[in-house]
Amino acid sequence: AFATSSSAATMPVTLDCADRELRIDPRVSRFVIPLGTTVNMDGTALYEAAAALFVAQLAGVPLDLGQQIIVALMAMLAAIGAPGIPSAGMVTMVMVLQSVGLPVEAIALLLPIDRLLDAVRTAVNVQGDLATSLVVERQAGGALATRSHD
Repeated sequence: AFATSSSAATMPVTLDCADRELRIDPRVSRFVIPLGTTVNMDGTALYEAAAALFVAQLAGVPLDLGQQIIVALMAMLAAIGAPGIPSAGMVTMVMVLQSVGLPVEAIALLLPIDRLLDAVRTAVNVQGDLATSLVVERQAGGALATRSHD
């Protein structure tokens, strides 16, 4: 995940890790991980919210509590819509900044460090997918055992 900066490109390795290392039922991992690769972008949401607050501080724009909540909600929505490709968060970052009137030009200040942070975001996203798979498997454990004997 760290080298590719793409949760989509990492999906085969993630599935292999879920099967071999974590011993997650393949019926769960084959459903949850591809779905998570598409919509579970925890790292991206956290990054976009933190980056928007950084831009606000840098621009000297005070954000009240309501605006901070809007930033958090927009970051979550933008992360759900972000594709699992490198630096996709920079495109959706425009929407987050515009939602509270922050200067979009400030994205240029984030670009030099984006490659490193994108790798970290992807690692967080993949870990979230694996954790979700584990939770789903634990919650559905009895139903999975019953179904396997049918």
